[in-house]
Amino acid sequence: MASIAEANSLFEIDVELDGLLEEIEEQVESEGQASEDLVARFQQFCEAHGEKVDRIGRFVRMMEAREQYCRSEATRLTDRARAAAGKVDRTKNMVLYYLLSRDLKKIEGYQFTLRAQKNSQDSVRITDEAAVPKSYCKIDARIEGVIWETVLSLLPEELAKSLERSVQDTRPNADAIKAAVARQEQVPGADVRRGFHVRLG
Repeated sequence: MASIAEANSLFEIDVELDGLLEEIEEQVESEGQASEDLVARFQQFCEAHGEKVDRIGRFVRMMEAREQYCRSEATRLTDRARAAAGKVDRTKNMVLYYLLSRDLKKIEGYQFTLRAQKNSQDSVRITDEAAVPKSYCKIDARIEGVIWETVLSLLPEELAKSLERSVQDTRPNADAIKAAVARQEQVPGADVRRGFHVRLG
């Protein structure tokens, strides 16, 4: 049979405790004392409340540990995937060098055939990245919203629209919003408030 803590949520236990406390107070007022059964049930739910809190605490700790493990595994597996991809590239380049240096189209094994195949389109090889003019680069930049709006206001309309179309992602700047609210400025679509979080102790 499931215990009280197992069978009820923290909210249900809390509601039951409130109800039992009211019953005890009413019995004390009307009869001078509460019945043993009522007091015993109240004590059971008090113990269940503590047990439930501990269960929640253990669950959160377990999930935090699982999260850390999954993140570390994700990083480890990403590194392994990157290393494997590097080995694939190096092996293919070695085979390609072997084929081209011997003017061979292919080499055959019992299960696989390795062949040199011309690419479907030209590829660019960067020999000195710093020397490539910016006009031949794609630029990823993080710009403060104030600077962005100032730049757009100074550009011709068509150029400003082209620049706006190049934006792939924007996200609210929490620090800038906090600073504005601290200056008593209204920020549409945002407010600043002191929230709460759960801390295990």
